[in-house]
Parts: sequence; structure tokens; C-alpha cells
Amino acid sequence: MAGSASLALFQKNLQDVVKGIRSHHKRGAPDGFISEAFAEIKIELKSTDVFIKAEAVRKLTYLQSIGYNVSWASFAIIEVMSQTRFDHKKIGYLAANQVSRIALLYALYRTNCHDFCILCCVCSLVFHFNATVF
Repeated sequence: MAGSASLALFQKNLQDVVKGIRSHHKRGAPDGFISEAFAEIKIELKSTDVFIKAEAVRKLTYLQSIGYNVSWASFAIIEVMSQTRFDHKKIGYLAANQVSRIALLYALYRTNCHDFCILCCVCSLVFHFNATVF
């Protein structure tokens, strides 16, 4: 509990990450700042606080939009999508739309389908994959 409170106290939000990347970009290569941001995001994704996790997913969507791979966080994105608050769902669905890996699609289909319907889900997954590739 105290660890979660201290994490929320010193947490960088999306604006801090964007400002840090821009200021480091002016000085040279922002790779050190971005690797530090990824390390902090990985810690935030392990948190049980939904607000911290949603903010981490917001930061991941920004980092993905500037060209970094964030497919490793697919499960955390699904966790944010499954929350009851609309604000969290919105963040999760945006991130899922940007990442859109086959593993993420399969996880969504698998969580929404029952065991007797798994063949139907796999067929629709294959159709979706073929439609996006070609």
C-alpha cells in the first residue's frame, strides 16, 4: 500500500514524458530518457492501482506513435480495456487499436469467447489477419 502511494506521488504523467523527450531531443539523442521512461512504465504496469496502470498505457500509446515497439504490454492493455470506468476503457481501446498485434487480437477473442466457440473465434481471427495483411 505504501509502495503504491509513493509510486503515485512521483509518477510522471504523459505531459512530463513528452516534455522530457522534446528537451532531450534538442540536446542530442533522447534514447537514455526513453529507456528510463520504459523502465518506469514497466514498474507502473505492475501496480494494482488502475489509474497508475491507465496512465502507463497512455504513455505507451505515445511512445508507440513515435515508433517504439510496445507489443510486450498487450496484457496490460487488455487489463485497462476491461475496467469499468469509461475513461480507462477509452485509453485501453486506443492502445489496442495502435498496437493491433495478432496476440492482442487472439487474447481479445479468447476472453470474449467460450470454449465451445473457440473454433469460430480462430476462424474470424484468421480472416482478420488475412484482411489486414493483403
